[in-house]
Amino acid sequence: MASKAPRHEMPCQDAIARGKNFSEVALGYPTEFAIEEAKRCVQCKKPKCVEGCPVNVDIPQFIEKVAEGQFLEAAKILKSKNTLPAICGRVCPQETQCESKCLLGVKGESVAIGRLERFVADYEMANGTSKFVKPAPSGKKVAIIGAGPAGLTCAAELAREGHAVTVFEALHVAGGVLMYGIPEFRLPKAIVQKEINSLKDMGVEILVNQVVGKVTSVQELMDSGYDAVFIGTGAGLPYFMNIPGENLNGVYSANEFLTRSNLMKAYNFPANATPIKVGEQVAVLGGGNVAMDAARTALRLGAKDVYIVYRRSMTELPARAEEVHHAEEEGIQFKILTNPVQINGDENGNVKSMTCLKYELGEPDASGRRKPIAIEGSEFELPVQTVVVSIGQGPNPLVTTTTKGLALNKHGNIVADENTMATSIPGVYAGGDIVTGAATVILAMGAGKTAAASINEYLKTK
Repeated sequence: MASKAPRHEMPCQDAIARGKNFSEVALGYPTEFAIEEAKRCVQCKKPKCVEGCPVNVDIPQFIEKVAEGQFLEAAKILKSKNTLPAICGRVCPQETQCESKCLLGVKGESVAIGRLERFVADYEMANGTSKFVKPAPSGKKVAIIGAGPAGLTCAAELAREGHAVTVFEALHVAGGVLMYGIPEFRLPKAIVQKEINSLKDMGVEILVNQVVGKVTSVQELMDSGYDAVFIGTGAGLPYFMNIPGENLNGVYSANEFLTRSNLMKAYNFPANATPIKVGEQVAVLGGGNVAMDAARTALRLGAKDVYIVYRRSMTELPARAEEVHHAEEEGIQFKILTNPVQINGDENGNVKSMTCLKYELGEPDASGRRKPIAIEGSEFELPVQTVVVSIGQGPNPLVTTTTKGLALNKHGNIVADENTMATSIPGVYAGGDIVTGAATVILAMGAGKTAAASINEYLKTK
């Protein structure tokens, strides 16, 4: 029988106050909330929530331990399948994955699986004392290219098997999109660093400032003694709209805008030397999670009016409902059914406005969403001084263009077997956004985990 107890809301910072700081918005469950929420779980005999988890966490089992107050036991269960639970509990779209399969969600509210995951991971970080027991060395070496979610997960899984793992990261810190893309107020960087430190404790070697494709190549890694290679370089090539004015001062890709703020700490200027030019009016083009991150960051950097400019309706917004809700609470303004056709500059080459058209929705297109159609004569000017383009990203081409024999699709993504993540080169595997295109953290982790299992089997026969 489904539980009738209401789902526990996550305590958060006040909306007005948080719009002026970079501290974490969601404050986490207090202990009593976590236990009560865990007790809502009806412990299904055939838990579909596990099927909805890309890394197949035994969700009912860890939740049962939470309900019993055995938080460290819950953490062991969680971490046996999920390498980065404190991160996933904060940024994964549970509402479309595990929670969407919850029996309670059929006639009411699903169990807050993601919030419980975060609670358990944070508790273990604060109170856990167990150390990783290193297995006997296998004598095999694996190179991981990219220290994002896919690469870190693959590295951890292989370390558990006793393989010597070295991660090559192009930036000066590990973490990939977790460090440069997701803002501090959604994912504190100290949390990411703790998760990375746990991998180092497992024996994983992480080398930064290593641009594979420039300083070395996949073939050179194989020739130098690595028995297998995993490519997890992500989708770091921003797309633009190709409209007039995108070269004006004050136009950013979301990638650059968020990297400057998150990784280079522009929000702490001038203590940190990397600034961002943010005008009083800022337009963010796009409607995904990255667009929400950019808009909410612009607000915290001092913008007075921040607009999400999106050519479909609120119903079609691809961003997580929670992120849209938080953005609305903070005062982000949504210019829906609107699309820019030109960015206009002043005599000094700085952005001063956008020329936009209003749209209406027609029949569904190939994506299944209703196609936006421009309304004739609806042109208007939107005064803005900063424009952030957040309409998606393509695969990072550095590794793919310097690796002979690596099969790619028409978009430049690596072709990998979905069951093994094997590429067209024996011993070379790939996963995450470099294969699928821009997707979620947990899907990248799932690919890293699948690849690690395949690499382990490959090494047994090598």
